[in-house]
Amino acid sequence: MSPSRETDETRPLLSDSASLESQPPKETKKVTPLPRLQLAALCAVRLVDPIAYSQIFPYINPMLSDLRVTDDPSKIGFFSGLVESTYAATQLLAIWQWSKLSDNIGRRPVIMAGTLGVVITTFLFGLSGSLFSVIFFRGLGGIFGGNIAVFHAALGELTDSSNQHIAYPIYGFIWPIGTIIGPLLGGLLSNLDTRYPAYFGFEIIKAHPYFAPGVVSACIAFLGLVFVYFFLDETLPSKRKRCGQETAPFHSGASRPPTFVELLAIPVIRALTLSGFALNFISTAFDVVFVLFCYTAVESGGLAFTATQIGYSLAISGIISCGMQILLLPILLRKMAATKLYNNCMVAWAITFMSLPLLNLLARCGPNESLWLWCGVVAVLFSSRLAWLAFSISMILVRRHTPNPTALGSTNGLVQFAMCVSRAISPTFISSAFALSIENQLVGGHLWVLIMTLFSLAGASLTWRLSAVPM
Repeated sequence: MSPSRETDETRPLLSDSASLESQPPKETKKVTPLPRLQLAALCAVRLVDPIAYSQIFPYINPMLSDLRVTDDPSKIGFFSGLVESTYAATQLLAIWQWSKLSDNIGRRPVIMAGTLGVVITTFLFGLSGSLFSVIFFRGLGGIFGGNIAVFHAALGELTDSSNQHIAYPIYGFIWPIGTIIGPLLGGLLSNLDTRYPAYFGFEIIKAHPYFAPGVVSACIAFLGLVFVYFFLDETLPSKRKRCGQETAPFHSGASRPPTFVELLAIPVIRALTLSGFALNFISTAFDVVFVLFCYTAVESGGLAFTATQIGYSLAISGIISCGMQILLLPILLRKMAATKLYNNCMVAWAITFMSLPLLNLLARCGPNESLWLWCGVVAVLFSSRLAWLAFSISMILVRRHTPNPTALGSTNGLVQFAMCVSRAISPTFISSAFALSIENQLVGGHLWVLIMTLFSLAGASLTWRLSAVPM
């Protein structure tokens, strides 16, 4: 049965039942116990992607310099950008295929296969001896890392409306943790032969000084794979087994997963896909432009922070994000409907961008070590991490409005595909807008602020429409 036959085109997106599900009931509702070991296994393997993705950032430039990919040091940034973007590009190509495969053969084998591939490619990356091999292994890592949408689908099948306010914040907590661990591994474990020759004078370390970060990252990925093997059961309804017999799908009419075109034909899925594109575009743009803004001179509209101060700012951002995921998001999900909370988070992006020029005013009033300036920085970062909670809420909305259980992997894959597209184009867009604004003093050097504020409001309008879009 096609998705369009299973949905009522005249019914609003948030039907009465969906609204009741998303809001705390008047009476005490029994919370379904979470399968703790399975959730722990899923979180353990979820940690693999951000670590594998970010562990190369501290050493990729010196690594390419050592490989002599160019005689012009000023061009190293171009090649490092090429390597870094390769992961996202190949992941984009693989997301939909992994998701469709998981809808047919199950979540567990796809999660295990992709993770094993990440283990191997991350291990081999540090042994690369040429630009070709660096790009090749990075690209393969992105292909295997394309199973990320399957993780979201498995989480949706492990939870229900009574316990999602507990599970999703825990799951969302893993990404910022991984983006902290990855760069730490890359920075602390590279060039061990020159930093600690008495302990790491091995020939393989001397020949491949960036091998150690990949080895440790691969070991972490392998541990995640072990957790999945022993503790994660199959979550796809049609593949679950009880007493040796396969159970029937939740809906007998859900005979096959919908196609890409069939999913996009469903208004609510189309709206969630467009909203996911906008959300990731805005979030990525902020991460990129915040560093540029901090680095730019005060006279040009920035903060003139040192590398150390920028590092402190990013560390503060990570701490705020972790705290919000664990402490604040569960409370918000209990107190507020998911769609309304999602809307508010999207609006928070507009507030965040409009606040950045105020930091420049504070920087003009005193040194960049001033207490008031740092209070302002923390406030802006707090606003950005509050807006970032929309990612966790997006997973809840996708789970809730998936047309049938067999389509959960495909639906997550579609939304993640849109997010990967935005991540590929957002850095170039915001960097160019920032440079043009500063160079030509457009809108006082703040045209980029106006553009991103309007884009944030446009993204918020997509979520406002969710309540009126038919399912």
